[in-house]
Amino acid sequence: MKGLAFSSLRVGKKYRLVNFGDTNEFIIESILINGDFAVKDLLTLERYYLKDLIKFGKGKDFEIREIHS
Repeated sequence: MKGLAFSSLRVGKKYRLVNFGDTNEFIIESILINGDFAVKDLLTLERYYLKDLIKFGKGKDFEIREIHS
């Protein structure tokens, strides 16, 4: 696994997640007690949980990187 660990993700920061060839860019809105993250997609402005992006597993290309704007 390349990139950042979930424990290093911070509220208000923007990230890019690549998994199974799909790329998602989002901002962390809050960290939940159960260890999940509430995020807002930067392209569609849809809100969802980070675990929804990885519920089918982590592919060989799994990577989380911070986006510096």
